[in-house]
Amino acid sequence: MAVSCDQAPDAGLLPEPFAGWFAARGWVPRRHQLELLRWVGAGGSALLVAPTGAGKTLAGFLPSLLELTAGRAPLVRRGGLHTLYISPLKALAVDVARNLATPIAEMALPVRVETRTGDTPAGRRQRQRTDPPDMLMTTPEQLALLIAARDAPRLFAGLRTVVLDELHALVTSKRGDLLSLGLARLRRLAPGLRMIGLSATVADPAALARWMMPQDGSGPDPSAAHVILADPGAPPDVSILLPTERIPWSGHSARHAVGAIYAAIRAHRTTLVFVNTRSQAEMLFQELWRINDDGLAIALHHGSLDVSQRRKVEAAMVAGRLDAVVSTSTLDLGIDWGDVDLVVNVGAPKGASRLAQRIGRANHRLDEPSKAVLVPANRFEVLECRAALDALAEGAQDTPPPRAGALDVLAQHVLGSAVAAPFDADALFAEVRSAAPYAGLDRETFDQVVRFVATGGYVLSTYEQYARIRQTGDGLWRITHPRVAQQYRLNVGTIVEAPMLKVRLVRPGRRAALAGGRMLGEIEEWFIEQLAPGETFVFAGEVLRLEALRETEAYVSRAADADPRIPAYQGGKLPLSTHLADRVRAILADERQWRGLPGDVGEWLGMQRLRSVVPRRDQLLVETFPRGGRFYLVAYPFEGRLAHQTLGMLLTRRLERVRARPLGFVASDYALAVWGLADLSALIRRGRLSLAELFDEDMLGDDLEAWLAESSLMKRTFRSCAIIAGLIERRHPGKEKSGRQVTVSSDLIYDVLMRHEPDHVLLRATRADAGTGLIDVGRVGVLLKRIRGRIVHQPLERVSPLAVPVLLEIGREPVYGEAEDTLLAEAAETLIAEAMAMPGDGKA
Repeated sequence: MAVSCDQAPDAGLLPEPFAGWFAARGWVPRRHQLELLRWVGAGGSALLVAPTGAGKTLAGFLPSLLELTAGRAPLVRRGGLHTLYISPLKALAVDVARNLATPIAEMALPVRVETRTGDTPAGRRQRQRTDPPDMLMTTPEQLALLIAARDAPRLFAGLRTVVLDELHALVTSKRGDLLSLGLARLRRLAPGLRMIGLSATVADPAALARWMMPQDGSGPDPSAAHVILADPGAPPDVSILLPTERIPWSGHSARHAVGAIYAAIRAHRTTLVFVNTRSQAEMLFQELWRINDDGLAIALHHGSLDVSQRRKVEAAMVAGRLDAVVSTSTLDLGIDWGDVDLVVNVGAPKGASRLAQRIGRANHRLDEPSKAVLVPANRFEVLECRAALDALAEGAQDTPPPRAGALDVLAQHVLGSAVAAPFDADALFAEVRSAAPYAGLDRETFDQVVRFVATGGYVLSTYEQYARIRQTGDGLWRITHPRVAQQYRLNVGTIVEAPMLKVRLVRPGRRAALAGGRMLGEIEEWFIEQLAPGETFVFAGEVLRLEALRETEAYVSRAADADPRIPAYQGGKLPLSTHLADRVRAILADERQWRGLPGDVGEWLGMQRLRSVVPRRDQLLVETFPRGGRFYLVAYPFEGRLAHQTLGMLLTRRLERVRARPLGFVASDYALAVWGLADLSALIRRGRLSLAELFDEDMLGDDLEAWLAESSLMKRTFRSCAIIAGLIERRHPGKEKSGRQVTVSSDLIYDVLMRHEPDHVLLRATRADAGTGLIDVGRVGVLLKRIRGRIVHQPLERVSPLAVPVLLEIGREPVYGEAEDTLLAEAAETLIAEAMAMPGDGKA
């Protein structure tokens, strides 16, 4: 718990035993801790924005601890739930409870603290409802379950305070929508409720403070949350780790830097190694163990591992028994590991705020700098890492703004409301509109959502299975059958993973008697179904052989294989923020900034200037050139993979109309390449193809609608919306649905609704999701506006240096192990030689 060594004003706000506890450590409370205590103690709500290590978590609990102990004899409990702490991560909720236990025990405070997550045993969860602790640490999903319980009014009647930790990580997702609806219900059950928001990385604190508070339908309540900005901490010590060998042109494995990463781990006490995907985590963990001649204690942590394995890793970290942990974003929020003295971020950070959050895991003391190194996996990532360091030095933040509420989440909440007790539609509408994401919801849309929950919609209303609530004579809406409540509790939540299979470890060769076996975690169904029994893959830090598949479980045994496959997960890829994308364009356009780049990267950009054009910050460079009997168009928007994939699909449709005979496209975070059979340079030169028309904003009209109608993306998005809204169940009492069953069910319903009810509420939700998520329409629109009149066309005789990385993505198959780097190097050799050849040297 970080505090200042200098006397803070109003330190007298802290009575005994708190003042003595602080003094015994040579601490006094910080200004922001006392300001929060004073504001909340007077009955107000507040948002505290403070850097990592500033003691914001302790600050969030101080008002409750003082209230729970004021005027009470030791060990005498008032009873009833007083404070609810909500975290975006189960691990963070557990960690905060563990850290809070120390001052409570040392001051002998009569306060009981417990956690409630999906990993909490059912018996304990039931006991918490009948005998609640003073403070409960939980997640948005568990809150949704608690408010849907019939005894929710009794449980929350005495609730005084809600603490929302790492709030910025919740409000930009459907989990934030679910949380906002839960908070709206809590404010009804416990009038006068105080809200405390905590966050380290916020681009717009005022917007986040408004999100916390009740809305009146036209804007925030006058009692808006007070914003408290803590003093900045010591600037972090961050550098880019550059290997002795040349930086790869393409790829994401960062294998070239494994030796340097290992050396950094060896030189520090405890290192957190962050990667952007679970596949990278498994691969890097294996590579580090392969060269672990010093026998360092290195562990693995990601969301697909079994909870018992994750808890063991977390406990070992707290106890100081590990030298390093390779982790995805499962550990990049809030958790205080104490002795971590280095953070390694493998791959480009994708966002300035995300990088600041991860760096904050090191040191965790406000007055001392956190130490971190960035490891770019390829040359474009060097530019992104440099952009991130510059943003970090300026204290720039790029957290997205709060979002409008999703209709599928609202449908889930409507059903949960009926599960809790019969509801009046007028009262529920007013309650829903008090939640910030739904402040602009109109009554007609709300009624459509209620009708959907009641009947499934016009087309599905003849099927009894979709009738989950009904309106009775008293005007109230009730669930149609007790099993509806059971199904709701089994399927609550907004996180829709790809269909998963449980992975169980058994002895080799026992296919005929497969039973039991230690659970290792869950893996995506589509990946396992590609394997034949006897083939090997990496999971949970081990090389495993697939023995058999039975229903929803994969049975595996340990194996020794030099080249196992590494699971490729469909989710988990982080988007490049618009803020960093703009900074990358700025670095590329400013030759003065190239001097601070590694030599081979500077040489690469220098050759691009000689062979082609380096675009200005506000320009779009489009290169066209022939190669291998095909003709290529490569554009450099730097707007992220999702936006580029959407742009690629729309461009190929337009190229088909002018008979340019496109064959395909490939997109990266930085560039987009389209290839075909027609000479694009000649078409442009002759006026048959206009780049201004090709990249015109009107492509987001009919072209987009036509593509979406044909695309499997819409069906995939609909599937997620249907699961969240409860139309399709992931889990059913007594049985689990396979991924294939869920897909078939959702695809059939999608086709029926598209033909007969195209304005169905779930199709509206699907279009909204697709536009903001999978295809990033908003960002494509901003790009098209930005480049209007600023497109620079450069016809070339051969590939340019800047085009090499994206062309190396063409036709890449998911090759695993060391073979990936070998094949990439072989494919790249000729292409790189062409790009870097000087004019007139005979290599054209």
